[in-house]
Amino acid sequence: MGFGLERPSVSSTIKWLGFVTAIWVQAISGNNYTFSNYSDALKTLMNLTQLELNNLSVAKDVGKAFGLLAGLASDRVPTWVLLLIGSVEGLIGYGAQWLVVSQKIQPLSYWQMCIFLCMGGNSTTWMNTAVLVTCIRNFRSNRGPVSGILKGYVGLSTAIFTDLCAALFNDNSASFLFMLAVTPFAVCLTAMVFLREVPPSSSAAEYKQESRYFWFFNGLAFFVALYLLAYDFIPDPSTLFSYVFSATLLLLLASPLVVPAYSYFKAWASNRVGSSDPEMPVAVLVLDEPLLAAEKPEVVPAEEEGDVAVVERRRKRPVIGEEHTIFEAMRTLDFWILFVSFLCGVGTGLAVMNNLGQIGLALGYADVSIFVSLTSIWGFFGRIVSGMVSEYFIRKAALPRPLWNAASQILMAVGYIVLAIGMPGSLYIGSIVVGICYGVRLAITVPAASELFGLKYYGLIYNVLILNLPLGSLLFSGLLAGFLYDMEATPTAGGGNTCIGAHCYRLVFVVMAIACVVGFGLDILLSIRTKRLYTKIQAGKKTKRVSNGTS
Repeated sequence: MGFGLERPSVSSTIKWLGFVTAIWVQAISGNNYTFSNYSDALKTLMNLTQLELNNLSVAKDVGKAFGLLAGLASDRVPTWVLLLIGSVEGLIGYGAQWLVVSQKIQPLSYWQMCIFLCMGGNSTTWMNTAVLVTCIRNFRSNRGPVSGILKGYVGLSTAIFTDLCAALFNDNSASFLFMLAVTPFAVCLTAMVFLREVPPSSSAAEYKQESRYFWFFNGLAFFVALYLLAYDFIPDPSTLFSYVFSATLLLLLASPLVVPAYSYFKAWASNRVGSSDPEMPVAVLVLDEPLLAAEKPEVVPAEEEGDVAVVERRRKRPVIGEEHTIFEAMRTLDFWILFVSFLCGVGTGLAVMNNLGQIGLALGYADVSIFVSLTSIWGFFGRIVSGMVSEYFIRKAALPRPLWNAASQILMAVGYIVLAIGMPGSLYIGSIVVGICYGVRLAITVPAASELFGLKYYGLIYNVLILNLPLGSLLFSGLLAGFLYDMEATPTAGGGNTCIGAHCYRLVFVVMAIACVVGFGLDILLSIRTKRLYTKIQAGKKTKRVSNGTS
């Protein structure tokens, strides 16, 4: 605990500039969800069966399993090192795929492609870890909005890449992969300069200022999402229109710079007038306490040996809401409830995203880019809305965050049933529902994990939870969808296979709907078990507002 200045300063400007670059990193780090945009080119070029193609997508997601390295490194190396590793790895992984699809080199062997896909998948774990750990520590009192905004832009990143490729390169798969290789590398070089840990807000005025800025970021992100959505429904845009769309999109992505610029000029003006602003006292108490104060270790006297009395401190096992190491967290039932329910949600959602190209072809759609974009954009709405809404209801009613996960699970199960029926327009409905629910799942789990197990070892705990992405991809995409599709498919000349009709994925969707119902039950259980924790969090937020003179 110490003292600091509340008046906006260069440190505040750097914090917001870092957050803007974090948004940019997240806006280009959803490349793992774009596999459907070029999977058909890989399948044709390499003469793959659906099972072999799905296993390539699993290799991409297995890269996330090595995110544990990023989690371990997050407490030992600065943020810029994490970003550098991720950007270089992505450049190599997607660069190799671009060389193959553009036919600048001969197709690589299957196992070599698996390695490069794995590298591409792992690259985003370094970027995401750097961004999420740093920003959640910088904005501890606004974890929900921070998670919603950052994860929201991850959701938009697929639509950003897809629409830019459609506008500039006419959906060319090779050009798309070139964008995936080069763009994240350039953006991460920028973020390396500005994204770093800075002291979190320490007073009511700073907290209120943060909240106002986050509303601006939310509004801007909503506008970007609606802008992308509108472009998707424009039939055959002209070349000039596409160029204007692309330039405007890039301008919108740069517009968050308004916040650090405003913060800087506000600090400059404040320094000129001194301490005349009555809302800005010179010194305020900086609170560095964790979310919930840990109980003091019990001091017990040890047995005397000879004339020497030895006093030992016996450390109690931390309770939910206190700081946990990864091993302490994994010894709790709550961790595994969260882990398995997360698997049911993101594992099934990822299976749909990985197979969206083939699902669209089976249902009679030659071009699936609109469904990829719809999943991305509505995933954004799920992420950003759930972050803000869950934070609001914690403060107003102590409503546990996992309850929102439960709602998303049951809605996702309904979406899978709609897809299984295969009625006209079902893929539009399914893409929107899966996108929303997948987004909610990611945006809610990120702050929930920090609230349950603390921030000190959050980087590693987050990456252990993210193991559900490769695990879910293997179970639901590589094994379930791959085997069941090949059972329904007919062989084609050259060694591949194909399947046309709603029956191709019907059983897959039914099984995934059942998995979501299981996840729903687990989320309800976790909500009941953590109700007391969120009541304490609500009380702590109220106490902080009262102590700072707010209502």
